[in-house]
Amino acid sequence: MATIEGRHERDHLDGVTPRTTVTEAAAPVRTTPAEYVWAVARIAIGWIFLWAFLDKMFGWGFATPANKAWIHGGSPTTGFLKGTADKTFGGVFADLAGHGWVDWLFMLGLLGIGAALVLGVGLRIAAGTGTLLLALMWAAELPLTTNPFLDEHIVYAIVIIGLAVAGAGRTLGLGRWWGETALVRRHPVLK
Repeated sequence: MATIEGRHERDHLDGVTPRTTVTEAAAPVRTTPAEYVWAVARIAIGWIFLWAFLDKMFGWGFATPANKAWIHGGSPTTGFLKGTADKTFGGVFADLAGHGWVDWLFMLGLLGIGAALVLGVGLRIAAGTGTLLLALMWAAELPLTTNPFLDEHIVYAIVIIGLAVAGAGRTLGLGRWWGETALVRRHPVLK
């Protein structure tokens, strides 16, 4: 087991800010400013997904009027997908609009991805499903009107993948605890 002095010296030479620990095996770890920034980014993007779920569910009048809320019989996918009819893949996506199974998958996706990101748990699955959802939404809008290929869907997907790879759920989230559960130890994909 390396001592703190040896590790600090090595970290200092590598340009890494040393963490305050007694040994590498056990002791509190100080959180860096960068880890807080990534945690805030994780929560912010999670809130975007959660807010989309809540507004479509209850029709709070931001993107979804009350009379088109899912709880009032509205379809959370119809507006967006029907609006893609004249796009490159419009026929495929427009035909999916309003189907119950599509609405359920979409809403469960928004809720699950948003909750995972806000809580900092299950980031690997959230990154995979979030990237798939965002890629489908991106494809539905092709060709893009403001950029040849890049829009916020792709940027969000890249950031979500980065958050999962960086383990951003450990700061300001339940990721550290979640990673130590027996379930996640047995199935690391749930991390």
